[in-house]
Amino acid sequence: MSRGVYLPGMLIAFISRTPDYRTFAEQLAARMPAHQVFFLEDPLSRDGRPFDAVVTAGAHVSREFLHVASIGFVQTIGSGFENVDIQVATELGVWVAHMRAAATGNADSVAEHAILLLLALSRRLREAEQGLRAGEWARPRGSALLGKVACIVGLGDIGTALAVRLQAFGMQVMGVRQDTAKGGPPGVRVFGTHELHLALSQADCVVLAVRANARNEHLMNESTLAAMKPGALLINIARGSLVKPEALLEALRSGHLAGAGLDVFWEEPVNPDHPLLRLPQVLATPHIAGVTDVHMSRGLQRLASNLEAYAQGTKPEFLLNAPPQPRKRLT
Repeated sequence: MSRGVYLPGMLIAFISRTPDYRTFAEQLAARMPAHQVFFLEDPLSRDGRPFDAVVTAGAHVSREFLHVASIGFVQTIGSGFENVDIQVATELGVWVAHMRAAATGNADSVAEHAILLLLALSRRLREAEQGLRAGEWARPRGSALLGKVACIVGLGDIGTALAVRLQAFGMQVMGVRQDTAKGGPPGVRVFGTHELHLALSQADCVVLAVRANARNEHLMNESTLAAMKPGALLINIARGSLVKPEALLEALRSGHLAGAGLDVFWEEPVNPDHPLLRLPQVLATPHIAGVTDVHMSRGLQRLASNLEAYAQGTKPEFLLNAPPQPRKRLT
């Protein structure tokens, strides 16, 4: 690949196993008429095309893709990047970037969805709808968020946006993060990861907003779920790997936890007949927390800008690595 020069007419692979992202890819193509965007549901079906850049919407970027000599840049459409092997990309000279949630409206959108799940569980929305249809009135009695304690595990862009919003509901907010020196929003008590059990024991609701990795797989397991306050709620808007589904199922069946709101799962798409999803105290949505008009619009704009920056030979925003021997040098 040429070093530090403009790439006219880039070939961009947009890979996603979700067909609905085809429209997003078409919108991206419309914003970048000088380049070609190809939507691929199967990441391996590149048909020998010498792609210059790859955009991934949740699809795994394989080693085979990264070994394509023409590819010099991989861009995720969200803040997560666990589907890209950063180490391999760096070794091969491929730049990788993600999108900061605070820059695209994703943090705000996901925070809103966490509150949606939390309010629906607290106010027993499903039971209230059923009661209305059965002719019942002024039932069931819900729980207000006012005065309750929330624990947010992960105080990045999303966790911070959520903390501010929960405080507006009159909640006491705690946060758990690896680097306590970074602190948190004003009024939020910050715990280190070694104090997770202590924080969980004090919370009426726990929201997972931490970035998933190999170290925190099944962070919420038999031990941590048992440490939660009896009758508490668990909300997961981060990644499904953070929760051990069998342990959560038992915690809900036993009555130790009052409910769970899930937007992410151990496998996606998730089997809708899984025993956990058939419990009445579980509210589940199909990984849509960040799928909003604001996030899609702002994300599309930043995505096009990042790809154009790479084509121009300048560094895109939010790079995750710095290859010592890049296939294309950026300034």
